[in-house]
Amino acid sequence: MSKINNKELLIFDWDGTIMDSVPKIVATLQSAARALSVPEPDPISAKNIIGLSLDTAVATLFPEHSEFHQALEEQYKHHYLAVDTTPTPLFDNVESTLQALKEKGYSLAVATGKSRKGLDRLMAETGLAHFFDISRTACEAQSKPHPQMLEQILAFYQCSPQQAVMIGDTQIDMQLAANAGVDGIGVTFGVHAKEELEIFHPKATVNSYRELLALF
Repeated sequence: MSKINNKELLIFDWDGTIMDSVPKIVATLQSAARALSVPEPDPISAKNIIGLSLDTAVATLFPEHSEFHQALEEQYKHHYLAVDTTPTPLFDNVESTLQALKEKGYSLAVATGKSRKGLDRLMAETGLAHFFDISRTACEAQSKPHPQMLEQILAFYQCSPQQAVMIGDTQIDMQLAANAGVDGIGVTFGVHAKEELEIFHPKATVNSYRELLALF
């Protein structure tokens, strides 16, 4: 796998990219639906909305139950925080890879569909906050794949799209990168497989953090 040169800024998705939270998100979406006696989404449908802001995800999954959208969002938050006990570990070698990238001189950022409160809580719990100079959530920008999150991060660093790369596990992340004119790197250990990610022509796809680090 060839090296990726001329990049200064690496922007990471969170769910399914840094944290192995996909099973918990799917289970929590299904629990929220059951709590309101709304037909629960199948696992594939639930996975495919990961990366969207919560309100957009709920509207996408439950288009025929708009009267329950706000309640579904509230149930999701309640079950995620207080009910569901599905583990959400970091993927292997996340921390050592972030440390190595910082030592190589790269700037690191996060662009996620999570809320600001949720991301800040997880950054504190995992001890990863110090690696990232800036993060953007669904509270500060339009939902992925609208490019606003990446545009704000690029503006913060006064960085051109050509100097940045978006690293994520979903087609939504790869579409976000394309919409912002930024190269994408797909990771295959989250939601979507290599062949699904490559529809959006990422610069590379990797199967582990060791492979990711080897690109730089």
